Amino acid sequence: MPDTATPDSTGLPEAASYEPTERTVPSRSRQRASYDRETVHSILDEAYLCHLGFVRDGAPVVLPTLFGRIGERLYVHGSTGSRPLRATGAADPGLAVCLTVTHVDGLVLARSAFHHSMNYRSVVVHGIARTVTDPEERRSALDAIVDQVVPGRSKDSRPADAKELAATAVIRLDLDEVSAKIRTGGPNDDPEDLDLPHWAGVVPVSRRYAEPVPSVDLSPAVQLPEYLSAL
Repeated sequence: MPDTATPDSTGLPEAASYEPTERTVPSRSRQRASYDRETVHSILDEAYLCHLGFVRDGAPVVLPTLFGRIGERLYVHGSTGSRPLRATGAADPGLAVCLTVTHVDGLVLARSAFHHSMNYRSVVVHGIARTVTDPEERRSALDAIVDQVVPGRSKDSRPADAKELAATAVIRLDLDEVSAKIRTGGPNDDPEDLDLPHWAGVVPVSRRYAEPVPSVDLSPAVQLPEYLSAL
Protein backbone atom coordinates (compact mmCIF):
# COMPACT_ATOMS: atom_id res chain seq x y z
CA MET A 1 0.00 0.00 0.00
CA PRO A 2 1.32 3.51 -0.80
CA ASP A 3 2.12 5.94 1.97
CA THR A 4 -0.57 8.49 2.63
CA ALA A 5 -0.44 12.19 3.37
CA THR A 6 -3.05 14.63 4.62
CA PRO A 7 -6.63 14.21 3.38
CA ASP A 8 -7.61 16.04 0.20
CA SER A 9 -10.73 18.17 -0.32
CA THR A 10 -12.87 15.04 -0.50
CA GLY A 11 -11.81 14.01 3.00
CA LEU A 12 -10.05 10.91 1.67
CA PRO A 13 -6.33 10.31 2.31
CA GLU A 14 -4.09 11.56 -0.47
CA ALA A 15 -1.57 9.12 -1.94
CA ALA A 16 2.07 10.10 -1.47
CA SER A 17 2.78 9.47 -5.15
CA TYR A 18 1.05 9.98 -8.47
CA GLU A 19 0.20 6.88 -10.46
CA PRO A 20 2.53 6.45 -13.48
CA THR A 21 0.84 6.25 -16.87
CA GLU A 22 1.98 5.49 -20.39
CA ARG A 23 2.40 9.22 -21.03
CA THR A 24 4.31 9.98 -17.81
CA VAL A 25 6.90 7.18 -18.02
CA PRO A 26 9.89 8.52 -20.01
CA SER A 27 11.34 6.44 -22.81
CA ARG A 28 14.91 7.39 -21.77
CA SER A 29 16.60 7.75 -18.36
CA ARG A 30 13.65 6.28 -16.49
CA GLN A 31 15.68 6.30 -13.29
CA ARG A 32 15.39 10.10 -13.26
CA ALA A 33 11.60 10.06 -13.19
CA SER A 34 9.77 10.69 -9.93
CA TYR A 35 6.09 10.49 -9.09
CA ASP A 36 6.47 11.63 -5.50
CA ARG A 37 3.79 14.20 -4.76
CA GLU A 38 5.97 16.33 -2.48
CA THR A 39 8.75 16.45 -5.07
CA VAL A 40 6.33 17.51 -7.81
CA HIS A 41 4.82 20.22 -5.62
CA SER A 42 8.22 21.60 -4.62
CA ILE A 43 9.32 21.91 -8.25
CA LEU A 44 6.06 23.62 -9.20
CA ASP A 45 6.10 25.98 -6.22
CA GLU A 46 9.60 27.23 -6.99
CA ALA A 47 8.48 28.31 -10.48
CA TYR A 48 6.00 30.80 -11.88
CA LEU A 49 6.57 30.39 -15.62
CA CYS A 50 5.21 27.34 -17.41
CA HIS A 51 4.78 26.29 -21.03
CA LEU A 52 1.28 25.27 -22.09
CA GLY A 53 1.04 23.00 -25.11
CA PHE A 54 -2.09 22.12 -27.08
CA VAL A 55 -3.21 21.43 -30.66
CA ARG A 56 -4.83 24.23 -32.65
CA ASP A 57 -6.18 23.64 -36.16
CA GLY A 58 -4.25 20.39 -36.34
CA ALA A 59 -0.88 21.93 -35.43
CA PRO A 60 0.95 21.99 -32.08
CA VAL A 61 1.19 25.28 -30.17
CA VAL A 62 3.26 25.95 -27.04
CA LEU A 63 2.78 29.17 -25.10
CA PRO A 64 4.83 30.54 -22.17
CA THR A 65 2.55 31.80 -19.41
CA LEU A 66 2.27 32.36 -15.65
CA PHE A 67 0.53 29.83 -13.44
CA GLY A 68 -0.50 29.26 -9.84
CA ARG A 69 -1.07 26.15 -7.76
CA ILE A 70 -3.79 25.53 -5.19
CA GLY A 71 -3.59 22.01 -3.82
CA GLU A 72 -3.96 19.53 -6.64
CA ARG A 73 -4.92 22.11 -9.27
CA LEU A 74 -2.95 24.43 -11.52
CA TYR A 75 -4.47 27.65 -12.81
CA VAL A 76 -3.56 29.69 -15.89
CA HIS A 77 -5.11 33.01 -16.84
CA GLY A 78 -5.26 35.15 -19.94
CA SER A 79 -7.45 37.35 -22.06
CA THR A 80 -10.91 36.07 -22.85
CA GLY A 81 -9.99 36.70 -26.47
CA SER A 82 -6.98 34.36 -26.49
CA ARG A 83 -7.42 31.29 -28.67
CA PRO A 84 -6.48 28.57 -26.16
CA LEU A 85 -8.75 30.02 -23.48
CA ARG A 86 -11.61 30.36 -25.95
CA ALA A 87 -11.01 26.79 -27.11
CA THR A 88 -11.05 25.52 -23.53
CA GLY A 89 -14.48 27.01 -22.97
CA ALA A 90 -15.84 25.83 -26.31
CA ALA A 91 -14.60 22.24 -26.11
CA ASP A 92 -16.43 19.50 -24.26
CA PRO A 93 -15.25 18.42 -21.73
CA GLY A 94 -12.34 20.83 -22.21
CA LEU A 95 -9.05 21.24 -24.04
CA ALA A 96 -6.37 18.52 -24.00
CA VAL A 97 -3.12 20.17 -22.89
CA CYS A 98 0.40 19.41 -21.72
CA LEU A 99 1.89 21.81 -19.17
CA THR A 100 5.61 21.81 -18.34
CA VAL A 101 7.82 23.54 -15.77
CA THR A 102 11.63 23.39 -15.83
CA HIS A 103 14.45 24.60 -13.56
CA VAL A 104 18.04 24.57 -14.89
CA ASP A 105 20.41 23.94 -11.97
CA GLY A 106 23.70 23.47 -13.77
CA LEU A 107 25.54 23.12 -17.07
CA VAL A 108 27.25 19.75 -17.21
CA LEU A 109 30.43 19.91 -19.31
CA ALA A 110 31.96 16.59 -20.24
CA ARG A 111 35.22 15.76 -21.99
CA SER A 112 33.22 14.57 -25.00
CA ALA A 113 30.61 16.66 -26.76
CA PHE A 114 28.21 13.71 -26.70
CA HIS A 115 28.03 13.61 -22.89
CA HIS A 116 27.38 17.31 -22.31
CA SER A 117 24.16 17.74 -20.37
CA MET A 118 22.27 19.85 -17.83
CA ASN A 119 21.27 19.36 -14.24
CA TYR A 120 17.58 20.14 -14.05
CA ARG A 121 14.26 19.59 -12.30
CA SER A 122 11.14 19.40 -14.42
CA VAL A 123 7.45 18.56 -14.16
CA VAL A 124 5.16 17.48 -16.99
CA VAL A 125 1.37 17.47 -16.54
CA HIS A 126 -1.07 15.94 -19.01
CA GLY A 127 -4.79 16.49 -18.78
CA ILE A 128 -7.92 18.34 -19.76
CA ALA A 129 -7.98 22.08 -19.09
CA ARG A 130 -11.38 23.45 -18.14
CA THR A 131 -12.68 26.99 -17.92
CA VAL A 132 -13.28 28.22 -14.37
CA THR A 133 -16.68 29.89 -14.07
CA ASP A 134 -17.23 29.99 -10.30
CA PRO A 135 -16.54 33.62 -9.20
CA GLU A 136 -14.86 32.70 -5.91
CA GLU A 137 -12.66 30.06 -7.52
CA ARG A 138 -11.65 32.56 -10.20
CA ARG A 139 -10.65 35.15 -7.58
CA SER A 140 -8.71 32.57 -5.59
CA ALA A 141 -6.98 31.38 -8.77
CA LEU A 142 -5.95 34.90 -9.77
CA ASP A 143 -4.59 35.56 -6.28
CA ALA A 144 -2.65 32.29 -6.47
CA ILE A 145 -1.10 33.28 -9.80
CA VAL A 146 0.02 36.65 -8.39
CA ASP A 147 1.41 35.01 -5.24
CA GLN A 148 3.17 32.34 -7.30
CA VAL A 149 5.34 35.11 -8.77
CA VAL A 150 5.82 37.10 -5.54
CA PRO A 151 4.44 35.44 -2.39
CA GLY A 152 2.26 37.86 -0.45
CA ARG A 153 1.72 40.26 -3.33
CA SER A 154 -2.00 39.57 -3.81
CA LYS A 155 -2.79 41.11 -0.41
CA ASP A 156 -0.68 44.17 -1.23
CA SER A 157 -2.37 45.18 -4.49
CA ARG A 158 -5.83 46.19 -5.67
CA PRO A 159 -7.88 43.14 -6.66
CA ALA A 160 -9.38 42.97 -10.11
CA ASP A 161 -12.63 44.88 -10.50
CA ALA A 162 -15.71 43.62 -12.32
CA LYS A 163 -14.59 44.96 -15.70
CA GLU A 164 -11.13 43.41 -15.37
CA LEU A 165 -12.59 40.09 -14.26
CA ALA A 166 -14.92 40.09 -17.27
CA ALA A 167 -11.90 40.48 -19.56
CA THR A 168 -9.94 37.69 -17.85
CA ALA A 169 -10.37 33.99 -18.45
CA VAL A 170 -9.05 31.34 -16.05
CA ILE A 171 -8.48 27.70 -16.85
CA ARG A 172 -7.90 24.82 -14.44
CA LEU A 173 -5.75 21.71 -14.87
CA ASP A 174 -5.93 18.95 -12.26
CA LEU A 175 -2.74 17.23 -11.15
CA ASP A 176 -3.77 13.70 -12.08
CA GLU A 177 -1.40 12.55 -14.82
CA VAL A 178 1.92 14.05 -13.74
CA SER A 179 5.59 13.23 -13.32
CA ALA A 180 8.85 14.90 -12.36
CA LYS A 181 12.25 14.29 -13.92
CA ILE A 182 15.50 15.26 -12.23
CA ARG A 183 19.18 15.13 -13.17
CA THR A 184 21.95 15.81 -10.67
CA GLY A 185 25.68 15.16 -10.48
CA GLY A 186 28.64 15.53 -12.78
CA PRO A 187 29.44 14.43 -16.31
CA ASN A 188 29.21 10.79 -17.35
CA ASP A 189 32.35 10.52 -19.44
CA ASP A 190 33.38 7.24 -20.99
CA PRO A 191 36.35 5.60 -19.22
CA GLU A 192 38.55 5.95 -22.30
CA ASP A 193 37.98 9.74 -22.28
CA LEU A 194 39.02 10.41 -18.68
CA ASP A 195 42.62 11.25 -19.61
CA LEU A 196 41.68 13.75 -22.32
CA PRO A 197 43.04 17.30 -21.66
CA HIS A 198 39.59 18.95 -21.52
CA TRP A 199 38.01 20.58 -18.48
CA ALA A 200 35.03 18.68 -17.14
CA GLY A 201 32.57 19.50 -14.40
CA VAL A 202 29.43 21.45 -13.56
CA VAL A 203 28.73 25.17 -13.90
CA PRO A 204 26.00 25.87 -11.28
CA VAL A 205 23.03 27.96 -12.42
CA SER A 206 20.83 29.80 -9.92
CA ARG A 207 18.08 32.40 -9.98
CA ARG A 208 18.73 35.70 -8.25
CA TYR A 209 16.87 38.98 -7.79
CA ALA A 210 18.45 42.43 -8.00
CA GLU A 211 17.48 45.39 -5.83
CA PRO A 212 13.86 46.40 -6.58
CA VAL A 213 13.60 49.60 -8.62
CA PRO A 214 10.67 51.81 -7.54
CA SER A 215 8.32 53.31 -10.10
CA VAL A 216 9.16 56.90 -10.98
CA ASP A 217 5.71 57.99 -9.78
CA LEU A 218 5.82 56.06 -6.49
CA SER A 219 5.22 58.18 -3.42
CA PRO A 220 8.31 58.42 -1.18
CA ALA A 221 6.03 57.49 1.72
CA VAL A 222 5.54 53.97 0.32
CA GLN A 223 8.28 51.77 1.72
CA LEU A 224 9.62 48.58 0.21
CA PRO A 225 7.41 45.77 1.57
CA GLU A 226 8.97 43.02 3.62
CA TYR A 227 8.01 40.27 1.17
CA LEU A 228 10.10 42.00 -1.52
CA SER A 229 13.02 42.47 0.84
CA ALA A 230 12.85 38.74 1.52
CA LEU A 231 13.50 37.98 -2.15
